[in-house]
Amino acid sequence: MKPLDPRLLRHASAARRVLALGGGLGLLRTLATVAWCWFLANALTVVALPVLAGAGGGAGRIGENAPDPGQLTSLVAGAAAAFVVRAVAGWAMDVTAARGAVRAKEQLRAAALDALDRAALHGVASNGAVPAAETTTILGRGLDALDGYFSGYLPQLILAVVATPVLVVAILLADPVSGITVLIVFPVIPMFMVLIGLATKTVQDRQWAQLRRLSGSFLDAVEGLSTLKIFRREYRQAARIAREADDYRLRTMKVLRVTFLSGFVLDLAGTFSIALVAVTVGTRLVDGAFPLALGLFVLLLVPEAFIPIRQVGAAFHASTEGLAASSDVFDLIDGAASADAGQASHVSVRERSESPEASILAVEAAMIRRGDHIVAGPVSLTAGAGEFVALAGPSGSGKSSLLAAVLGFAEVASGQITRPDTVSWVGQKPDLARGTIAENVALGEETPDPELVSRALDAAQLSGIAPDAALGALGAGLSGGQAQRVAIARGLYRAWARNAPLVLLDEPTSALDAGTEARVIKALRAEADRGVAVVVVSHRAAVLAAADRVVTLAAPHSETSVLADRTGK
Repeated sequence: MKPLDPRLLRHASAARRVLALGGGLGLLRTLATVAWCWFLANALTVVALPVLAGAGGGAGRIGENAPDPGQLTSLVAGAAAAFVVRAVAGWAMDVTAARGAVRAKEQLRAAALDALDRAALHGVASNGAVPAAETTTILGRGLDALDGYFSGYLPQLILAVVATPVLVVAILLADPVSGITVLIVFPVIPMFMVLIGLATKTVQDRQWAQLRRLSGSFLDAVEGLSTLKIFRREYRQAARIAREADDYRLRTMKVLRVTFLSGFVLDLAGTFSIALVAVTVGTRLVDGAFPLALGLFVLLLVPEAFIPIRQVGAAFHASTEGLAASSDVFDLIDGAASADAGQASHVSVRERSESPEASILAVEAAMIRRGDHIVAGPVSLTAGAGEFVALAGPSGSGKSSLLAAVLGFAEVASGQITRPDTVSWVGQKPDLARGTIAENVALGEETPDPELVSRALDAAQLSGIAPDAALGALGAGLSGGQAQRVAIARGLYRAWARNAPLVLLDEPTSALDAGTEARVIKALRAEADRGVAVVVVSHRAAVLAAADRVVTLAAPHSETSVLADRTGK
């Protein structure tokens, strides 16, 4: 867990603005602090010297370079002005940090949501998706915890970087002995911060993981509540959530205990360090070997030098939840960016030539890669105008990954794929949204064509459902088979509206009964008859029997992934 993750500056421009403005305001606040200490020390010297002289304590250098008593008013006014400047600069830093937090969270959420949209495309046939409940927790409670990071930790980090060197240099110039003492004892606090930070990271990571598990369990229970109530298992799930909630409570208390102990240790180390300097300055003042004004100036300045580093440690522990969540957000955003870079880099996917004799889809010895693994290939196939081609093979042979590569969502490690620039696609999951049936069928169209929507619904065997029927979240209100047919209707609508020469379907009839499946296959056959290339991934015997050709894929890295190519339909 880094004190300042460089990815924050890369993905949230508001963070860069906070650092830039905060650095300038921090420097102004530091200079005002030095001026305040100097004015206050001299004002106290003007008041104290006559008292010390009357008590016989003015021997030695104690009155050296003392200001004129007539300057007391100007010294007090200077101290008050410096104090006001310091307070205003501190307030401005807090306002800048608070506004930066709001803007940075907005930018990170927007980037993360864009990444989720891209991941939904890149994630065709992917098994590594983050559960919805965990994503909600990361983008909700997790990013909200960045408020503490920006409002508490970041201003103190800026002060620790800007103010501490300036104050230490000022002490060295005022009194080299005190300055050297500060330099010797100062590293003790960062050393304790590192040791305590390692312990805090462990307990904080466990607490954050437990919160994600609790969120996932709660969402799973809510989604399956009707089924749980049917089988009278809702109380068992409630007990499980209660146990996980109690575990989260215990882990939260452990984090708080470590946080309080870390604050105590840092305060103790800082107090001892300041006391060491104060003893040396006080001894020399009593001995009369040190000017009173200079001694007071150093004594006022030393705590100011230690305060930023002590507070940055305490604020860091208070913001670790936000740091842990932001790390997950950065991983999500960077993962999508890597997928985009990979998609942009494979030149093996190209658009189809416009020559009339060319195949609509041509795959030539293609090897499909996801991450560091080859998940399909080598495979070769073609689909011409008017052909109905089926992809078959055991689970894990890479059928869906091949479709993903055709769509440009997976990387082609070797070989070549040639496809048209407009493709209609139906995935394994319907992925319906809240809205009407017509809006889901014509997804992406600003003004859906009612006639085309009705025609697509009829072709998908949904003529009994009104296009203006409203659906709930995730398509609530339809059965699994109906939702699948809405997705098929969506694919047909796009093929007709965009004149797509290629239609790709991934297990389009897996949730349909035999009679409905036969009628859907007839509609797909009709698409091929009108000159469209239809490529279907399926395990269903009826689909394979209806195809003009069946290309069967084997596991990747075999001598050839095409085990059978049945023609002659």
